Amino acid sequence: MRGGVFVLGVIYPLGVALLIPVSSAAYASGGVNPIPATLPRQPSAVAPAAARPLQPVTTVLAPSALDQLSSDLASIAAQSGGRVGIGLQELSGPRRTSLSINAGQSFYAASAYKAPLLMAEAQQIAAGRVGPSDVLCYDPSDAEDGWFTDYNPGSCFSRQDLAVRAGRYSDNTAAHILVRYLGGPNALNAYAKSIGMGGSALWIPNTTTPNDLSQAWVNEALGRLGGAPAKGWLYPILTHTASEQGIPPGVPAGVAVVHKVGSMYGTENDSGYVTDGRIAYVLSVAVDGPDEVSGFGVIARVSARIWQYERSRPDYVAPIIASPAPPVWPDRHH
Repeated sequence: MRGGVFVLGVIYPLGVALLIPVSSAAYASGGVNPIPATLPRQPSAVAPAAARPLQPVTTVLAPSALDQLSSDLASIAAQSGGRVGIGLQELSGPRRTSLSINAGQSFYAASAYKAPLLMAEAQQIAAGRVGPSDVLCYDPSDAEDGWFTDYNPGSCFSRQDLAVRAGRYSDNTAAHILVRYLGGPNALNAYAKSIGMGGSALWIPNTTTPNDLSQAWVNEALGRLGGAPAKGWLYPILTHTASEQGIPPGVPAGVAVVHKVGSMYGTENDSGYVTDGRIAYVLSVAVDGPDEVSGFGVIARVSARIWQYERSRPDYVAPIIASPAPPVWPDRHH
């Protein structure tokens, strides 16, 4: 049948054509090549892993929480309309981070000098060199306007009373009496330098830095300035003071803030120790330029942002989990 012949006519030449190269290869030379015992392995349908291009991976580098904190604090400082110094030192957690924004710059200390003054008193009391009941008498050279007006020639007060007046109420005359009995401004500055305040010149011209104030508070908090007895005497005096501006408004009620504010000549500052269970840190902030209300408002904003960061910080270091490596596809012909 023509249909069948037509089909065979097409297939037959094709079959012959396929046989010709084999015959030619077998007899091209004088001898006959033996057929190899194993046929060559055909190329793998799946390319080996080393030969395959890896899929591109997009990495998004988000700022860390600490980077974001630093950026936010810098923004608060820039928007303040003045010069701002911020020094933070963490005292809790596995990574005790320090953060500084202009914290090495010098600012007018105002009543901030009373913090190291009272630390010196606390350390002496803890060591037994002086006592809270010691009687210290007023001299007219001590006079400066302040909270109390009952200073008269020949009037005397207990060391405890003067410390409470100088710390809790920031009374200037009481502080002057304590400085005089300590040994005067030179003794105060020598003590300040011994506790880490090397960049400060207290009393005259009465300047300090946030870093210096933070270092003093760190040494106190870590028990280096008389230990628990010193802190047991000092902390109640500088907690719930008559001037709860600055750091305290930035943290929730119930959080302990041991601190000392200062305000004079267009500079506001606050420094202290903040603690609440697992959270503990030292913060010092100085603001130069705005009015008093605005200056302490800036400190409160800084305090609130730092508290937000500290509250969300885990107690542990979160492990870094590496992304899984690209899978290696097996060669199925092995």
